[in-house]
Amino acid sequence: MKPKVIVNPAAGRGTGGRLWPRIRQHLDDILDGYDLSITARAGDEIEMARQALAEGSQHFIAIGGDGTINGVLNALVADGAMRNPNLRLSAVPAGTANELARAIGCHGDIEGAVRGIAGGRERRFDLLQADCGGLKGGSNHRYAVLAVSWGGAAEIVHRINESRILKRLGGRFSYYVNTLIVTLTYPNHTADLSIDGRRIDGLAHYSGLICNMEVLGGGMRLAPGADHTDGIADLLLFKDIPRRDILLQKPSWLFEGHHIEHDKVELIRGREFDVQGPAAALVDADGETVGRLPLAVRTLKQALPVVG
Repeated sequence: MKPKVIVNPAAGRGTGGRLWPRIRQHLDDILDGYDLSITARAGDEIEMARQALAEGSQHFIAIGGDGTINGVLNALVADGAMRNPNLRLSAVPAGTANELARAIGCHGDIEGAVRGIAGGRERRFDLLQADCGGLKGGSNHRYAVLAVSWGGAAEIVHRINESRILKRLGGRFSYYVNTLIVTLTYPNHTADLSIDGRRIDGLAHYSGLICNMEVLGGGMRLAPGADHTDGIADLLLFKDIPRRDILLQKPSWLFEGHHIEHDKVELIRGREFDVQGPAAALVDADGETVGRLPLAVRTLKQALPVVG
């Protein structure tokens, strides 16, 4: 069966479309044919992957950013495992952050990603299974490979994705503006947490991030020492930290991992997490707003086979 290639030309504010001719030439050189689909709107990649899965495809190559890869991934996983033990996922970076490509070792390197696919090197990544409240009621079920967050961090990403005007001025500019606004105005929430049965009741906090990767958010070392193959996730908690302590830090604070030295920041490792808190707090999975609190997350050790 030919590989299924799914391209998101809108990824990275059009980067996917601009890079696609170059990527296509490389794929033509290494693959003996493939089945191609190009998305027209957000969410198309999920239905395209499901259709290809129904038709027997086993190797999926996602071309775009982390959102594109996450959409394809969620079509391939059910009940905590790949829908078919022969399924494999590959990623070619053509988005903004490209964090999964970074973890694979080809961040921003199209040729390196294609060479990895051609070489057939396979690795297995942990997954995060998230169950949360739906955006418009009910519930939602989602898988992530990078991180699941709630509170301030999820609010920043949501506003970035919604602010089309700011995004036209540049992804980095939009990130800094929205981070400043949210940091200054977002209220602390109170929640009851459980990490592998250990309870933390009535915790006042700004945000929480359950990280599968050590490096996230465009190169920030948010979870120092995190290992995406050990079946354990790293919960990064920003408790009731004074906002000036966030805003007045050097840029290297997050990029070098110094934030975990603050007495209002805590890193807790675990396999199962439960967060009971207000529905006003959004939940994010791999850079996509997927719901609201409450949230339950469990790690799935090496559940995702990645070729690249």
